[in-house]
Amino acid sequence: MRSFGWLPAGWARAGLVLAAMALMTAGAMAAEIDTARGKVTVDTPPRRLAVFDIAAIDTLDSLGVKIAGVPEKLYVPELDRLKEGAEAVGTIFDPDLEALSALAPDLIIVGGRSSPQLEAAARVAPTIDMTIQGDDLIAEAKARLAAYGALAGKETEAARLADELDAAVARTRAAAEGKGKALILMTSGPKVTAYGEDSRFGWVHEALDIPPAVTDVEAATHGEAVSFEFIRDANPDWLIVVDRAAAIGSGEANAKATLDNELVAETTAWKNGDVVYLPAADFYIAAGGIGATTRVLETLRAAFSKPQ
Repeated sequence: MRSFGWLPAGWARAGLVLAAMALMTAGAMAAEIDTARGKVTVDTPPRRLAVFDIAAIDTLDSLGVKIAGVPEKLYVPELDRLKEGAEAVGTIFDPDLEALSALAPDLIIVGGRSSPQLEAAARVAPTIDMTIQGDDLIAEAKARLAAYGALAGKETEAARLADELDAAVARTRAAAEGKGKALILMTSGPKVTAYGEDSRFGWVHEALDIPPAVTDVEAATHGEAVSFEFIRDANPDWLIVVDRAAAIGSGEANAKATLDNELVAETTAWKNGDVVYLPAADFYIAAGGIGATTRVLETLRAAFSKPQ
């Protein structure tokens, strides 16, 4: 047996046993967390983490958790700095299994667009699906935040961020109170789709108590395709707009150019300048991320707070 230098042999033997026990205890620490596919028990805290879901990256960053592997493109400008000191391990659609293997993470997080790759990623390391569906986005965002807090041993920080998110929701709801009906639109170059209360973006109506201008919009993933006549006839007091081309960086016509026409100009929203262009990647790509959702809420609050 290797000795501990000046320590007597018996002490050295005891020291090795205690060290081994400490390592076993550290390795045995685990937490049961809620995922999109049910409760999962994972070793905590992860020493080397690879994350493919942008909302997850956003929330983990808000908690101060270091991420070792990230997608090549992070979409959200506030997250670009995370590329420094991290390895690129694929895209939000396709993990690079060779790069993942080289990184040797002890936990991989997928979600949303990367969730179909759970089984492939799991061949490299334990993998969890943290998809946020968006049916009740604020509640889901807080649930994921609590899970990441438990995962990283940052429960106190997670509770503080949850309180801050609740406060941002309350401020925005108060600012929107009594300001009229809204129509949520997404532009994708020249194409326009609308979203209602039951859609992936319906949380804006529910969480902020903003009445919809139209109540029978089809709840499709990419919204219901609508014409400019539809927007004119809906005549919303507010237009809440997300520019998909800007979110994904496609280079197509931006939302302002697409909506700047005679028909949309007839709406109360356009006449009053009550058109809110949301931070596109925050709303479309990183939905449910704590930082991203807070920025969306503050953009809406600022718009509803302006003098009428």
